[in-house]
Amino acid sequence: MNVPVPAPRISVVVPVKNEALNILPLVEEIERACAALGPFEVIYVDDGSTDATVEQVLNARSTRPWLRLVQHDASSGQSAAVRSGVQAASGSIIVTLDGDGQNDPAFIPQLVAALDDPMTALAAGQRLGRKGTYKRWQSRIANGVRGRILKDGTRDTGCGLKAFRRDVYLRLPYFDALHRFMPALVKREGYRIAHVDVVDRPRHAGRSNYGLFDRLWVGILDLAGVWWLLRRRRRVPVAQEIL
Repeated sequence: MNVPVPAPRISVVVPVKNEALNILPLVEEIERACAALGPFEVIYVDDGSTDATVEQVLNARSTRPWLRLVQHDASSGQSAAVRSGVQAASGSIIVTLDGDGQNDPAFIPQLVAALDDPMTALAAGQRLGRKGTYKRWQSRIANGVRGRILKDGTRDTGCGLKAFRRDVYLRLPYFDALHRFMPALVKREGYRIAHVDVVDRPRHAGRSNYGLFDRLWVGILDLAGVWWLLRRRRRVPVAQEIL
């Protein structure tokens, strides 16, 4: 007799590309972090890996019915992987984190708790103790430029650790690098943002496959587009049919 599996409240989305050595350690950490949060699922989105990433996820899934795998037919970038995971998710609350182990899953409960306020739609991790001098410098410039133009009140939008409401995310305009502009776009929808300080860890194995801000000059084009969207926002009236 099959025992029905409770519908998940939380869906953890992990975009990965060539992270075979990091799969099992991170899955185990996510499992521990989510154990007390009620029904959950974890969705790994493979973005065109050429190593044993898919095999490692399938091996981990053999004893974890809450673990799912979505696979892209071609590498399409981190934003596309996050969106594929959110579209496949069953939970009303989405948690994202990078698949390299630098984002600590231990902060997931704190991020989820920050969404208890119904008008808070995004809890954004803010990294402390960034690893790598070049990354810190590059991130500081990108975040400084973005913050001055968009005034989104967020120190670090590049952190992969986020929790947000699925329905709000799916209302946002989709474009490459959307995950880096979520605070401004969520505020545009009339919701609040919570910020949670998190600790940045060294990568366990392998090397980075996604560039920071996909490099600043490409990010500037997206920044101009988001600035235009914010300026074009108008109040949406409450519509009610008169019977």
